[in-house]
Amino acid sequence: MQSLTRVFRRLYATKPPERAATALSEVAAVAREASTPLAVRERRLRKRPSLKPPPGSDLTATEFSRYQRALAKGDLLGHHGKDLSEAEWLDALNERRMRLRGVKQVDNEGEKELRVVGQKVYLPNIIFRMVRNHTPKDQPYNPYEATFRIPQSVTKTDIRSYLSSVYGVKTTYIRTANYVSPLYRSPTGSRETRAYRTYKRAVVGLVDPFYYPQAMEDMDKKERQERQDWLEEKFALGALTRWRRYELLRVTQQGSKTWRFTGHLRRDKILKEVARRRSITKRELEETQVELAKLRAEGKRIPLPSQSKLKRKLAS
Repeated sequence: MQSLTRVFRRLYATKPPERAATALSEVAAVAREASTPLAVRERRLRKRPSLKPPPGSDLTATEFSRYQRALAKGDLLGHHGKDLSEAEWLDALNERRMRLRGVKQVDNEGEKELRVVGQKVYLPNIIFRMVRNHTPKDQPYNPYEATFRIPQSVTKTDIRSYLSSVYGVKTTYIRTANYVSPLYRSPTGSRETRAYRTYKRAVVGLVDPFYYPQAMEDMDKKERQERQDWLEEKFALGALTRWRRYELLRVTQQGSKTWRFTGHLRRDKILKEVARRRSITKRELEETQVELAKLRAEGKRIPLPSQSKLKRKLAS
């Protein structure tokens, strides 16, 4: 009797939904939903429950609506005479998304090969600068996203093709935003922008996780010292800083015959030198006042200093 019950259970058990081969992992799907723009989230919340994907589905709300619309129009009829399931439709959609732009598949004597459409462009003059993702305080870093600063002329299609063809990176979604430089007032009074402060930000969803190198602020004392030693060994940052200071002093004191490099770069030495010169100036003023008072008491004429001597005193 128990074996018969098990047979009936298996016959009437609910079949789990078919999962797409190109579907994101659970962690990557959560990361994608967390980075969805606020306007899109509000638009999804206003949808009726019948238009939302069922629990456990790999489709987003937008993809589910597209699937239902195509299913109602009869555009999902496969070669086997049946409608494509959600998993099969998502596989076909992701395959189209991941395709390499600028090429097409042709038959060459019975063999299929990829042929470039148009003309190849070598050494493009564009720069993709990878930056750290924006992570709110007390929240973990999202490894399924990558943030780039790119030229404003680069489109989402260009980003997907560039990452796929050059680095072999598979992307799931791309969101871009333009940041325009604020207005600055020029010396003539007009307002103008600065080109180097204008850029486009691209947030790219990744299929495989990528962990950005840890920041110096997040390291402990030992790791920070090891990183600084490595940077000093490879790039000589300390020597470069000292050389810049020396060049700055040399350029600012150019033309002075009495100048020599004394090494007064520390703040305490600079303040000590300033205090010494102030004391000398104060002592000279007091001596001059005493001398002038003595000349007035004797009724003598106070001589005017020469023009060259006056210039030297004003300069000092």
